[in-house]
Formats: sequence, structure tokens, C-alpha cells
Amino acid sequence: MKDPLFIYLEEVTSTSLYLKNISNVKPLLNGSTVYTDFQTAGRGQKGNSWESARGKNLMFSTILYPIGLKADRSFIVSQIISLAIKDVLEQYTADISIKWPNDIYWKEKKITGILIENDIMGDEVEKAIVGVGINLNQDAFISNAPNPVSLKQITGNSYLVKNILKQVLERLMFYYEKLQSPEVIKNQYKQSLFRKEGLHLFGDADTTFLAEIYDVEDSGLLVLRLESGEIRKFGFKEIRYIL
Repeated sequence: MKDPLFIYLEEVTSTSLYLKNISNVKPLLNGSTVYTDFQTAGRGQKGNSWESARGKNLMFSTILYPIGLKADRSFIVSQIISLAIKDVLEQYTADISIKWPNDIYWKEKKITGILIENDIMGDEVEKAIVGVGINLNQDAFISNAPNPVSLKQITGNSYLVKNILKQVLERLMFYYEKLQSPEVIKNQYKQSLFRKEGLHLFGDADTTFLAEIYDVEDSGLLVLRLESGEIRKFGFKEIRYIL
């Protein structure tokens, strides 16, 4: 049986674009992965660039072929990669959570960004390319990106990038095998959420308000309960945490 591709590049524009180009030429095995020391065009949610010192952090993309996964349930891919990374980071420090939809936080600071690109065929996900940036060994952040932190800044220790990558991929495939048990994944995700309890400040296009997380729908919508008891639902770009 063939092993998934495992490609290291010293520098690349984007690991996700590189992997996508390969997958457009030939089908790959689940878990085929590209990682790099430096991305010249790495990006995050909303098109934000990702600051990373060369060779200091873990930047990779991996491909999944979730057979039979309906497009309107594709958020589960975001949930399993978020849970996989959270599990690995929790081996090294406490206070790790998932900030909806899929940033990984240590306390009030961002340690990981995730960007997922789904290719849809009909009403199903044909393939998903999962791009990840984990701040591992960076000593300082100089951009105006909000509240970044690295694992080294938290613990004072340095980490082997390839070792962390292998741990994340192993944990990702553990959750991938559970795709047929979506309620288990959903419940674990909800229990892992940043600010999952109590009232917190949120903002939409019009105002800021206090609310508590009530649910996350299978589609990925965040369901909030306002102070008044009103229930409101928000898509990815319709709501923000006030940090």
C-alpha cells in the first residue's frame, strides 16, 4: 500500500496552492502533505497575511477526500483539524481552546490559524485542502497582526517542527476516521470552544453586544444567546469576538 505524499520545501508561495496544483494533475492519498520553512504568500481567514519568521514555525497543508460528505456539512473538516491541533498543543501547555470557527488560542492569544478550501462536486465535498500555520519557535512578532503568541513564548522551550507536524497529522487521521460519528466530533468541538461559558462581548456590522455561545450548527453557523434571551445565528464574516 502506498504512503501519502510527504513533501518538504525550503520556500514556497503557498503550501495549499502547491498541494492543490499537484492534486489537480493526479489524485493523491488522504493525508498527503506539504510543509515549508517559509511561505511568500501565506494567508489566513479574510485574506490576512500570516507572519512567520523563516524556519521558526510549522506551516503545512494536507489534503482530505471525505467520501460522501455533503457540502452543507463541510464544517466538520474545520472541526477535526481544530481538535487535532488542540490535542497536540495540550501536550505542551494548558489553556488551549478553539476560537470559532477555527483559530487555536492560548488564553487570549492566537497560536494557530487554519484556512480550508473545499472543492465541491454536486452536493458533496470532493476534496478539502487544509492549510495550517502554528506558531512554534518564534521569539517575537513585529507585524500589526492581533495578539499572536508562539509555543516557545509560552513554555520557554523550542520544538522540532517535523515532530509536531507528525503528531498533528496522526491526530487528524484519528478524527478523520470518526467522520461517520459527527455528533461525537460536534460535542467535543463545542466543549473546546474559546469563551464557551458566560456572557462575552461580540460585534456585528452594526454594534457590539453581550452574548453567550448557545450552539454551533452543522453548517458552521455560530448560535448566540443575547442578554435578552434572543437567539441569533451568524456566519463566518458576520460576527467577531471583541478581545
